[in-house]
Amino acid sequence: MNVKECLVTTLDELFTRGGQSPWIDDLKRSYVRAGGLGDLIAKGIRGVTSNPTIMARSIEAGSDYDEQFGQAIEAGKSVEDAYWDLVTDDVERAAKILHPIHEASGGEDGFVSIEVSPSLAQDADATAAMARTLHDRIAQPNVYVKIPATAACLPAIEDMIAEGKSINVTLIFSLERYDAVIDAYLRGLERLVEGGGDASQVSSVASFFVSRVDTEVDKRLDAIISAGDTEAAEIAKELRGKAALAQARLAYALFKERFSGSQFAALRAAGARVQRPLWASTSTKDPSYPDLLYVDGLIGAETVNTMPAATVEAFLDHGTVADTLDQDPVSSRSVLDKLASIGVDLHDVTEVLEAQGLASFAKSFDELIDSLRDKAAVLQKA
Repeated sequence: MNVKECLVTTLDELFTRGGQSPWIDDLKRSYVRAGGLGDLIAKGIRGVTSNPTIMARSIEAGSDYDEQFGQAIEAGKSVEDAYWDLVTDDVERAAKILHPIHEASGGEDGFVSIEVSPSLAQDADATAAMARTLHDRIAQPNVYVKIPATAACLPAIEDMIAEGKSINVTLIFSLERYDAVIDAYLRGLERLVEGGGDASQVSSVASFFVSRVDTEVDKRLDAIISAGDTEAAEIAKELRGKAALAQARLAYALFKERFSGSQFAALRAAGARVQRPLWASTSTKDPSYPDLLYVDGLIGAETVNTMPAATVEAFLDHGTVADTLDQDPVSSRSVLDKLASIGVDLHDVTEVLEAQGLASFAKSFDELIDSLRDKAAVLQKA
């Protein structure tokens, strides 16, 4: 793809000129009951992602969920069951709103994601069981169940694909784990086809988290700079803010390699889709960096970028469309090699980030359930 760089006027240009699907990383009741999602679709949004932290923020933000929650508690449901009522209701409504995009895209876009409980991240069997339950409960063709890309859950990912269930594989931080996720997807497809299933009816994205990589790497680079070793410090200064894009571009190169090889060729002939890379965590955390660093810098065909609402608005205001993923892979590999040369262990970085991501989602979920328990106690006394 050869895309001439241009300022955008709509998100549609990201899709039509850049080959990338713009999704929004947010879900709240006003989107699905007050027309907010329709407005976003009119701006060019083609899908929705969410996670336990986003849902906690949405539910705690106001009174939008109080009536349904109160009815569930009055009916004798547990607080956790009532929570899943709230979430699945939003996801089902969002899926219906996005369904025309799903149909028009031939099943490629128009998805909304719901995540399994964060407490299950090290239990493949329990994760698979909950993924089945969520898919059965929200019987819409354009729903992804999100499963974390922990080593423990790779078998659950494979099993769900083999059963023909569409999965968003989330919390991918390293190239090695991404390669393992692709393996799980391809093995699942092979099992599906061998069992007589229709590979064209299953879809998946691999959510590669971006900005958090720079946050953790830069912290380690700053420590090297502060230590005062002139040569290493100079290299560290040069590398600040470069690790995340370099690794994501190498992930894209890996995607193209794995899905153009002989293993996928047979699956493609059976109707299988590629597992698109989805760039997540694309808001800029360091205010000294350009606010669209992880959007303008990660545009390429057959990819998705899921952005927070503020990043969507920033892109509409001053984003550019250009083919930025097909950069020289040698230069991207050089960034990672230089990091290693000054003692930045990227494997350790990604292990830390996975643990932090899992802990953050679990904390948000637990705090929300505690808050809902308090609310239920008040309702039951009234």
